[in-house]
Amino acid sequence: MQPRIPLQAVDRGLNRAESDAGLSAELASVVAGARRRAVRDGDRQIDTAHLLHTLLESDPDVRAVFEGGAQLARLLGYLVQRSIGYGLRWQGTVEDSGALPVVAGGSWSPAAATAMDAARERARLRGEPQARGLDLLAALAADPECRAVEVLGRAGVDAGRLLLRIESGCERVGGGEGGC
Repeated sequence: MQPRIPLQAVDRGLNRAESDAGLSAELASVVAGARRRAVRDGDRQIDTAHLLHTLLESDPDVRAVFEGGAQLARLLGYLVQRSIGYGLRWQGTVEDSGALPVVAGGSWSPAAATAMDAARERARLRGEPQARGLDLLAALAADPECRAVEVLGRAGVDAGRLLLRIESGCERVGGGEGGC
């Protein structure tokens, strides 16, 4: 019996974005979850919205940086709607923020691959060997053309302000209402 969804490149080997080198165990788990989400949704590639959704579900440090429960609930609600069909206009398309050339048949969108590389670079600049979820969230928020930023905006989250909260260390204070 043929699989309903064709095998993605991830099933045939790793590319630079999929290598777990330089990722914390938690972030490697996020990558695996985003991969499963993309396959389940029938998407051709793992995009930045898949990464954002899985980050929010699995990383308490990422959730803590948002400005309260209402903001987080709106964001998760929008992402759930997208995964059940609200965002079908994206299905079958390639996310391209212009950061890298689009590679047909690849398992990562160019923007997602760039975000993974940027997360590793953030960790390296901090002197840490592995990227964390907040590194990836910062990388996503820094790309104004990626789907994750579009999702954030639709849920009422200002990506620039979110990036400032991460950069200022608000994740260490729990990210409560107006705390940073």
